[in-house]
Order: sequence, then C-alpha cells, then structure tokens
Amino acid sequence: MSMISSRHYAWRFLTSDFYSRAIRAVTGLLIAVLCLWMIAGILNMLMAFMTIPESSWTDLAEHTIINSLIMLALLEVIRTLQAYLTLGRVRVTFILDTALVVLIGELMGLWFREYAPEKVLLGLGVIVALVVLRIVTARFSPETAGDAR
Repeated sequence: MSMISSRHYAWRFLTSDFYSRAIRAVTGLLIAVLCLWMIAGILNMLMAFMTIPESSWTDLAEHTIINSLIMLALLEVIRTLQAYLTLGRVRVTFILDTALVVLIGELMGLWFREYAPEKVLLGLGVIVALVVLRIVTARFSPETAGDAR
C-alpha cells in the first residue's frame, strides 16, 4: 500500500506547478549561461584578430571558421531551449538542426587537418542520414499536419 502511495506522491510532484516552475527556471538559467558563453567566445574571436601580424592568416581563418560554426551550434541549442519553454516540449527538427550544424562544423574542421577518407565518408553518411530524418520530420510534423486542414 505504501508503494502505491509513494508512486502517487511522485506523480503528483512531477505534475505540480512547483516542478514546472523549477524546470523553467533551470532552462532559463541554462539559456543565460549559454548566452554568456557565446559573448565570451565572440570576444575571444575579436581578440584573436589582434594576433594577425604574429600568426599566419590561414591559422586565424581556420580558428574563426570553426569558432563561428560552434557559435551557430550554440544558437541552435538556445533555439531548442526556447522552443521548450514556449511549447513545453522539444521539437525533433531543432535537435536535428543542432546535430547537423555540429557535424558540418566537424567536417569543415577536417579541411584544416590531416584526415582519413573513411572519416570524411562516415561524416558525410551521418549528415545525409540526418538530412533525410530532417526532411521526414518536417514533412510529418504535427504542426504541418494541423495546417493542412
């Protein structure tokens, strides 16, 4: 009997207003931390421009491209968290967008390093699979199904 009442209590806690507010507060705090991290990254990229005379231009371009792609991935994560706050759930398309940005960034990073062709083919295969999933989720999304009426 106590097992049933403890499950009932746990269910009541998870559906309570306090739990919802706590999750929203943690999510909001996470968004704020990610925004601060992005600001620090942008400042770091700007400071790197001062080292152009000391280092080669190509090294700076490499780091700027890779850091910019990381910033785009962070923007996608923030967009996913904002959608969670708005909708109360996470949209699969946003997660796939984030994964695509990260993988494309990794693939771009291989341009500047020694790489094995198998690694590039594996990365391209995963990107193609994610693009197909992205198309399928966009096509069969509940939001688009509701618009078709």
